[in-house]
Amino acid sequence: MLSYLRKKCNIHLKENKRRRARLVSKDGRCNIEFGNVEEQVAFLADIWTTVLDLKWRYKMTIFISAFLGSWFLFGLLWYAVAYLHKDLPEFDPPANHTPCVENINGLTSSFLFSLETQVTIGYGFRCVTEQCGTAIFLLVAQSILGVIINSFMCGAILAKISRPKKRGKTITFSKNAVISKRGGKLCLLIRVANLRKSLLIGSHIYGKLLKTTLTPEGETIILDQVNIQFVVDAGNENLFFVSPLTIYHVIDKSSPFFEMSAETLLQHDFELVVFLDGTVEATSATCQVRTSYIPEEVLWGFRFAPIVSKTKEGKYRVDFSNFSKTIEVETPHCAFCMYNEREAKAKLKMGYDNPAFTITEISETAQDTDTKM
Repeated sequence: MLSYLRKKCNIHLKENKRRRARLVSKDGRCNIEFGNVEEQVAFLADIWTTVLDLKWRYKMTIFISAFLGSWFLFGLLWYAVAYLHKDLPEFDPPANHTPCVENINGLTSSFLFSLETQVTIGYGFRCVTEQCGTAIFLLVAQSILGVIINSFMCGAILAKISRPKKRGKTITFSKNAVISKRGGKLCLLIRVANLRKSLLIGSHIYGKLLKTTLTPEGETIILDQVNIQFVVDAGNENLFFVSPLTIYHVIDKSSPFFEMSAETLLQHDFELVVFLDGTVEATSATCQVRTSYIPEEVLWGFRFAPIVSKTKEGKYRVDFSNFSKTIEVETPHCAFCMYNEREAKAKLKMGYDNPAFTITEISETAQDTDTKM
């Protein structure tokens, strides 16, 4: 019992280790961090992209802080103008005194006037007079700065909401990849679906196999990338993405999966990253969707269950309950054996000429003589 629990714990720890080593998560996020980056100023130079890439909690913090900070800053300036002009009640101004700003009695009223000015509320109770040129200049400066802050922050929020990255959330991949025969060839198959009725224009799908390789010079390359060609029956360009598609990679002699087998698949350390690029039909923005598969998520000897059917009314129905469901099928345990078997059968059907073989004709009289003897 103890050895069984120890074995289960070791398997669980190995699985967790593989998950931690994953570069691309199932939902497409990249598990990578950059250290010792010296050019930190580059992020401030591209402030627009930096703000767009921020998480919502940080973006909303900046949004609120920008407005509150500008209101309070200009509130202090309006208070300073009133203080220097001796408009405050504490200076006991005479009855014929004309203040720079009407009805500013302290810091609170200065903050309220700053807020009303920047957001153009205009209650009509507090207003700037022509007595002070400084107040007029400050009014113009706050109005211009307020427009800039409104444009930048509202534009950043609108741009983040409308990013094509959100459109990618409605593109889903199958939980597992499968390996089985398709069209007489051993293939690795993945299923992908568009959950919206609007199409992705000019869709293109491809893959990268990430693994650690050792060069002949002894250099270890981590995350070495190998191109993986994925196709559907109509090709891998301009996919008609109206219903779920099953894309496949042919495992031939040029494929990195050629040397793998059903028994040794889990012993390999690799990550298959699949990309789908397309243009969103509604916004004409380019969108990329990605996911990844590790050896435990590649099922050898399975195929996907059918999900498209036709109703009595003549409509096509997609049953997403079977989207990631697989069915076990008879499959060669390795691509090498499959191709060797095919070549052996082809050779059996072929005839071979023997140049040393000659035909000797025997006459009938010679046969009769031999019979009498």
